[in-house]
Amino acid sequence: SGVGLLMAVSLWVIRSIGAPSTEIAVSELSHASAEVSEIVFFLLGAMTIVEIIDAHQGFKLVTDNITTRKPRTLLWVVGLVTFFLSSVLDNLTSTIVMVSLLRKLVPPSEYRKILGAVVVIAANAGGAWTPIGDVTTTMLWIHGQISTLETIKDLVFPSAVSLAVPLALMSLTSEVNGKERDSSNLLASEQMAPRGQLVFSVGLGA
Repeated sequence: SGVGLLMAVSLWVIRSIGAPSTEIAVSELSHASAEVSEIVFFLLGAMTIVEIIDAHQGFKLVTDNITTRKPRTLLWVVGLVTFFLSSVLDNLTSTIVMVSLLRKLVPPSEYRKILGAVVVIAANAGGAWTPIGDVTTTMLWIHGQISTLETIKDLVFPSAVSLAVPLALMSLTSEVNGKERDSSNLLASEQMAPRGQLVFSVGLGA
């Protein structure tokens, strides 16, 4: 965001003023910029893949299988789909994708706001147990600080618990325990591109 960029520039200006020499300040700035650039280019690539899949309506493979209209069941389905989607994509990209799909699946209501909160929780929980699911774990993985198998083995259960507890609590709310809800017809009117399934499979594999 603009505030974040302003704060970053301000902090580096203060650090440069207090640096022993210009060479040290430039060296530290170059090192930090290189680390940030690795993450930025990784996210750009990931979000480009997602946009290509979305342009071919590849995510209809996911939404077409969400047939339930029971609020409580849909709550858990959305949470689990986001949880596993975030483990193969980064959590920010998964959140953007799922929120976009929710706008087509569920009409505007308090219930949709709850589902939006579920998406955020599930994306963060799902992104924590794989090296590519979160910016922090990605940075550690790129620099060789963590391994793929050890990260999955150590964090998959805590991540699942951190999702299950909020979902269980949200399942008790009145908005979730209401009647079955009508879905939007926007997804039904969209047709998958001829190679949408191929693009979806290759995109996730990339």
